[in-house]
Amino acid sequence: MFFMLLLTTNAQNSSDSLSLTKDSLLSLDPIESKIISYAEDSIDYDLINNKVYMYHNASVKYDDITLEAAYIELNSKDNTVFAKSLKDSLGNNYGYPSFIDKGKSFSSKEMTYNFKSKKGIIKEVITQEGEAYVHGKKVKKNENDVIFTQNGKYTTCDHEVPHFSIWSNKIKTIPSKKIITGPAVLEFSGVPTPLAIPFGFFPNQKKQSSGLIFPIYGESANRGFFLRNGGYYFAISDYLDLAIKADIYSKGSWGINAHSNYIKRYKYSGDFNISYASLKSGNKLIGNNIDQRDFFVRWSHKQDPKASNNSRFSANINAGSSSYHKNNSFSDNDYLTNTFKSSISYSKTFSKSSISTNLNHSQNTKTKIVSLSLPTVSYNLNTLYPFKFLNKTNKSKWYDKISFKYNADAKNTISTTDSLLFKEKSLDQFRNGIKHSSSIKTSFKSLKYFTLSPSFNYSERWYQNSIEKQWLNEQLITDTVAGFERAFDYNFSLSMKTKIYGILKFKKSKIKAIRHVMTPSASVSYNPDFSKSQFGFYKNVQIDSLGNTQDYSIFQNGIYGSPSGSESGRVNFGLSNILEMKVKTKNDTAETTKKVKLLEAFNFNTSYNLLADSLNLSIINLSGRTKLFNKFDITFNGSYDPYIKNEEGVRINKFYFDDNYVLGRLTNSSASLNFRLKGGENDEDDELASHWLDYIDFDIPWSLSVNYTIDYKKDVLIENYTQSVNFSGDLKLTENWKIAFNSGYDFKGQELTYTSLDIYRDLHCWEMKFKWIPFGNHQSYNFSIRVKASVLQDLKWEKKKDWYDY
Repeated sequence: MFFMLLLTTNAQNSSDSLSLTKDSLLSLDPIESKIISYAEDSIDYDLINNKVYMYHNASVKYDDITLEAAYIELNSKDNTVFAKSLKDSLGNNYGYPSFIDKGKSFSSKEMTYNFKSKKGIIKEVITQEGEAYVHGKKVKKNENDVIFTQNGKYTTCDHEVPHFSIWSNKIKTIPSKKIITGPAVLEFSGVPTPLAIPFGFFPNQKKQSSGLIFPIYGESANRGFFLRNGGYYFAISDYLDLAIKADIYSKGSWGINAHSNYIKRYKYSGDFNISYASLKSGNKLIGNNIDQRDFFVRWSHKQDPKASNNSRFSANINAGSSSYHKNNSFSDNDYLTNTFKSSISYSKTFSKSSISTNLNHSQNTKTKIVSLSLPTVSYNLNTLYPFKFLNKTNKSKWYDKISFKYNADAKNTISTTDSLLFKEKSLDQFRNGIKHSSSIKTSFKSLKYFTLSPSFNYSERWYQNSIEKQWLNEQLITDTVAGFERAFDYNFSLSMKTKIYGILKFKKSKIKAIRHVMTPSASVSYNPDFSKSQFGFYKNVQIDSLGNTQDYSIFQNGIYGSPSGSESGRVNFGLSNILEMKVKTKNDTAETTKKVKLLEAFNFNTSYNLLADSLNLSIINLSGRTKLFNKFDITFNGSYDPYIKNEEGVRINKFYFDDNYVLGRLTNSSASLNFRLKGGENDEDDELASHWLDYIDFDIPWSLSVNYTIDYKKDVLIENYTQSVNFSGDLKLTENWKIAFNSGYDFKGQELTYTSLDIYRDLHCWEMKFKWIPFGNHQSYNFSIRVKASVLQDLKWEKKKDWYDY
């Protein structure tokens, strides 16, 4: 078969292949591996000169090397291959040589390659190395795959004629390691600029490597000339790194930051970031100087779910000086956030119980109040059904559902200002205690439609101290008494719940039916009076010189509170409602129906104390939520006091309805409206946008998000309300232009809230960004044009004015 192929010197319009081995008759100096060749049009054999000519979609494969071109000439005598493009009937070149070696590829106009020496000469080649492309008039490739380029260009633009490049007469490319150039000049569209460098060094490897982090330079009106975010990156291992960066200003301010990422496969991952900054500005002579130190710590740790089936550990730390972000932040998210929270948690699950430990931190940068919980420990026993074993049949018995549950919590907390947190005697401000809770409950059907759930609840608190009050020297003295104290309470309850369905059907209408689902609930609970003397939880003390006395709880400062000081027999009422509608819809094949929610929830609840001597009815609460057109989210809630207040602001035992014929006196309410609209390219599946398009023609992609909120509170004659609207959106003018905005309005303060405008322009291998915050404490602007590729991230032009320069 092989000998017959040698005799076929011109196989027109066929797919022929040639295999050359060390036993081939064509080879005088054979190579060790097999060469597989292919051509779609024809293959010609020159037995005298030991050459093979392949035309149209020709390819040659040798080991990991594949060469494809319109024309390939294979020389078995010299172990070389020559490839080039051909011209079509219109005189246009086609089939430029493409060379693939170990997964790397490049194309050229002409190339010669020696299979044995693994050296080649290539003309007008474009090679890709990572994010970069190297163009060369003449290129040599040696046996180590090192490429030497003469009259070359280095760029990250993928166009055949790049928008920009760094031109050099000599470029050396070491694959997956680095690219080195001689003296180089920056070009735009082939036009050289005065910007030149004596040599170029560009990293070119997929794995991380240590190296310098070049700083950002500039000038600040308040802080002077600066170098920012400069430092060194340490590639410690494939699982751990460290970046140390620093800022320095000519007027004395400085800062330092350390950031590390770590990961252990199938175990955990996380990152750690710590920053410290010294702010110096102003003038001592006129008294407006500032000399302040700030710090901030972030730590995020996640455990891989595969690491353990019964234990979990996680951490999320955000803590530091209250003024750190105000003085040093360049991030909108950090600047607009005034509350930072942290948590470290560990939990372990056993066969019939679980335990968890949490360390929590909360910090408000406006009030400068810091709250710590060090730690919170919780133990939970799985729900037990102690009488289930008595049932020897397959039928359910009433006692099967009797359950017992127990849990214990321990807390140690403190809340103080950040300036006093670590001062002397701050440990004395910690509040701690242990609370045990247990319950016995069951549930069963009654009268077919009602579910009854009786329960008994018991709780016990353990404290390390209590308080003692006494009238001494004409003043009330409160002392803290050290020593173990316990307090307990218990209560009984019985709840009932059912569902009521109402359906209204329509004939010859697009609306098929409306369904109303009501879920009424009622419960009765009893709490004994634990202020009686036999319990010892309450004491009586004189409070003034007239001899008036008052009962007080010796646990009133306890972290879990104290047992109830009054007897109550409370009846609780609740009603939740859902309103749905079923409508007809048509598609291409048949008529169907779909469900539309008119009211997702409307809830009412209150309670009545049977044993109170007055003010038996509690606050009446209403709340609801719904969604319109699958876009508008509406939520609302309100609280009504059923009793009136006298001129001193004290509730008296007289119903508000008696004088005003209204359910109650509105004490507070809130409502919010949220919606998001979009149009343009993605509006075909957008039901609301489709309706809008009947009136407004949006031809470009856009989106708009709006959040409107209103809060109202009234205390006697004083009314207080807040009303604001926040909106954000973006507009894609073209494929390359995009505008985004964010703003809002405070109706009470009659001023705009945080406002920003972002403009983005895609310049193919470059990008333009403009961010403007026109007013407020973070007023600033930043305009930059930069290369997209990270390897040339410092090739940019930037004009900015930071918030601290206004």
